[in-house]
Amino acid sequence: MNISQFFEEYSLLTLSLVSIAGFIAGFIDSIVGGGGLIQTPFFLITFPDISLPKVLGTNKISALMGTSVAAVKYSKKVKFDFSLLFVIAASCFIASFFGAKLVNYLDSKTLKPLVLVILIVIAIYTFFKKNLGIHPTKELSVTKQKVYGALIGLVVGFYDGFFGPGTGSFFVLGFVVILGFEFVKASAYAKVVNCITNISALFVFISHGNFILPLALLMGGFNMLGSYIGSSLALKNGNGFVRIIFLVIVSLMILKYGYEVFNA
Repeated sequence: MNISQFFEEYSLLTLSLVSIAGFIAGFIDSIVGGGGLIQTPFFLITFPDISLPKVLGTNKISALMGTSVAAVKYSKKVKFDFSLLFVIAASCFIASFFGAKLVNYLDSKTLKPLVLVILIVIAIYTFFKKNLGIHPTKELSVTKQKVYGALIGLVVGFYDGFFGPGTGSFFVLGFVVILGFEFVKASAYAKVVNCITNISALFVFISHGNFILPLALLMGGFNMLGSYIGSSLALKNGNGFVRIIFLVIVSLMILKYGYEVFNA
């Protein structure tokens, strides 16, 4: 598809909405994850004739572009333990694979009420625990960090393969509550892990031709812009700001799953 064909097939209004959705998704995702809650539903509604694998592949390219910007931005301010990142990413990749496989044998709708309850508990806990993620709360040994990090990767990775939306937010929560990170550091780690897992998933989508490159690049460009601004604000305004955005995203997830559970 050349440039002229691209603009003939999609109206200026549609492309403008694609750009806005990419920007908002990148902005939110760079701060605390959850960009997929905006970008994927938007794509499904706007392009109902595009197959689901192409939607996911196109969105994955766009998301990776934005996530990479956030990861680089955070890396300039946050010191990473790359061995810990590798352990988390590896366990996440393995669990995600089995989560995706299990979808073929177990209807994910049956577990959505449980996820809804967990999200409500998370929202209440975060709201009333005002100091959550504001300061580092634990000094774990390197071994314990890797063991706990692997467990986080397994649980969140399974969720990613089985359900998907809000994976980054669950990573942030796990890093804050279990590893004792403050919110900004947790967001930084979540972005790097997301980059690694997204790259592995993209190999599958691209090898099967499940992507629309012009749309991916357009949305990805604005995703990068939103990601740059979002990560800059997170680093500038600190953990209190990230905590508020986290509560907003968890609330959106509650609304999403609540709607799906009670309108099934």
